Amino acid sequence: QMFILDRVEGDSCSLNEFTVTGSTYAPMGEVHKDDKLIKCSQYDGLVELATICALCNDSSLDYNEAKGVYEKVGEATETALTCLVEKMNVFDTDLKGLSRIERANACNSVIKQLMKKEFTLEFSRDRKSMSVYCTPNKPSRTSMSKMFVKGAPEGVIDRCTHVRVGNAKIPLTSGIKQKIMSVIREWGTGRDTLRCLALATHDNPPKKEEMNLEDSSNFINYETNLTFVGCVGMLDPPRIEVASSIKLCRQAGIRVIMITGDNKGTAVAICRRIGIFVEDEDVSTKAFTGREFDELSLAAQRDACHHARCFARVEPSHKSKIVEFLQSFDEITAMTGDGVNDAPALKKAEIGIAMGSGTAVAKTASEMVLADDNFSTIVAAVEEGRAIYNNMKQFIRYLISSNVGEVVCIFLTAALGFPEALIPVQLLWVNLVTDGLPATALGFNPPDLDIMNKPPRNPKEPLISGWLFFRYLAIGCYVGAATVGAAAWWFIAADGGPKVSFYQLSHFLQCKEDNPDFYGVDCVVFESPYPMTMALSVLVTIEMCNALNSLSENQSLMRMPPWENIWLVGAICLSMSLHFLILYVEPLPIIFQITPLNVTQWLMVLKISLPVILLDETLKYVARNYLEPGKDDSVRPATKPCALSACTEGVSWPFVFITMPLVIWLYSTDTNFSDMFWS
Repeated sequence: QMFILDRVEGDSCSLNEFTVTGSTYAPMGEVHKDDKLIKCSQYDGLVELATICALCNDSSLDYNEAKGVYEKVGEATETALTCLVEKMNVFDTDLKGLSRIERANACNSVIKQLMKKEFTLEFSRDRKSMSVYCTPNKPSRTSMSKMFVKGAPEGVIDRCTHVRVGNAKIPLTSGIKQKIMSVIREWGTGRDTLRCLALATHDNPPKKEEMNLEDSSNFINYETNLTFVGCVGMLDPPRIEVASSIKLCRQAGIRVIMITGDNKGTAVAICRRIGIFVEDEDVSTKAFTGREFDELSLAAQRDACHHARCFARVEPSHKSKIVEFLQSFDEITAMTGDGVNDAPALKKAEIGIAMGSGTAVAKTASEMVLADDNFSTIVAAVEEGRAIYNNMKQFIRYLISSNVGEVVCIFLTAALGFPEALIPVQLLWVNLVTDGLPATALGFNPPDLDIMNKPPRNPKEPLISGWLFFRYLAIGCYVGAATVGAAAWWFIAADGGPKVSFYQLSHFLQCKEDNPDFYGVDCVVFESPYPMTMALSVLVTIEMCNALNSLSENQSLMRMPPWENIWLVGAICLSMSLHFLILYVEPLPIIFQITPLNVTQWLMVLKISLPVILLDETLKYVARNYLEPGKDDSVRPATKPCALSACTEGVSWPFVFITMPLVIWLYSTDTNFSDMFWS
């Protein structure tokens, strides 16, 4: 959108407002007034406005033949003005027959032929504007040197003394100024939240020989006594996914602060639009301009950084100061930026994030570069980082609990005086081959369902907390006890086994023909490969179940079923295949001192192994509901935890319907499991 002045009557004025179509860099579009197509050449104010847009500009359009699209060369905002000039075509340039490359800057070229740009007064934060000094290419008595200015409306209009109405130059009164600023505020804070630029001229600038271009502090003196020509408002909407990403950040305990060069009204409106502020939230202590921030005391600045979520009209130095205050609260900061001036803040923050379209200096100062310039990519990176950290913990958890189980097995066998349950070659096979495949596959675990509902992890907390260590020991102790128990079952209760007593088993070294305690017992049975095979099979199977437990740190298998990580399912199948290989393919059973098992023995292996899943599900439930930090029960309805729908929410019913009948059938089979305890 854009406007120029139509009429001025005393202290009041009326505006001509125009709507421009087109939302890409393609120089195709129309200009409408009151929903009617108009020719811009019929409005003197639009001709001058287009002249300022074309000359007070260091960017251009370019047609990319490979991609078949028009692209920007330079700053995005300036390129948008270049594109506007092409759409306006204020000199009715004949555009027929032009190639797409020639069409890119055709109308701008016509304007640039009229005047020569002598030099540019670069943008500075203090005056919030930039200007160019131009002289006519064909000098005459009526044409003189001019300065064309563009910048923030509040900064430019404050330095204007006149307004342009057609070809006339009329003094700027407070009433006219108030009307202009009210429209600009409406554009900036309305539904579309337009980014507005004021355009003005200096009809009688100093001679260029009289201007000191070495000191930028003098530039504001040359940009005075300006004549306001018009204003353009560019629609720069946030990406669709930004609002959902900010909501995700809030759930994850991440505070998003918007730091922008836009004016405060526009910045706050955008914050409301994307969810940084809610619609009716009081922002008096949560949104500041750079100037307001500077006027605060040091303590007030510190407090502002602790609560604020929006800073507008800021300078690069403000970014560094904000980072320092946030770091003083022991907060981890991630700062985004794309310009040379952003480099100090990017360097100072723990995580500097440069835009892919930013300067090389910004990219060098950063730890991360966003190739797509998309905020949601940062949120996705946070989620990915949390998932990687969790997977690392699950990998460690799996290996430690498995190794603890093997240690407990060896220790328990020795403590009870049982025959050796596992020999070194079997332990090496389990550690190097069988466990290695699932452990590797754990690196492909998907993120936990609630991974973005947890607060950020304290960087000082240990990798393995006290609770996690307890879980490792609990699972490890069960693994060890189950392995020894499987071997003991064959001796004490298995059909086809010797069915010795616990005393005889624990004193097997005293087994002799003349020992009455071992009457009727063939001492050779204590050297049978069956108990060792049972122990090894239980160890392998239980560690496959343990790998399933490691699919998530705290989520139940009923909510994250095994097929969430298909690599883990494949690794478990391959590990079990290797175990079957050493059991049933000669001469491997001889090498590993084991023997093939029958169906009843395999059913017993499964009966002993599966409870490790129930044990870990119980520990997960405790962690999820009582120990997990950052749970906000106040936001949940009081009746929800007791409701059936709440208990079954997110359950993978296919997994339940597949596993429950199998488990019920398994534990209904007769394997003399209870006989071992009764005896």
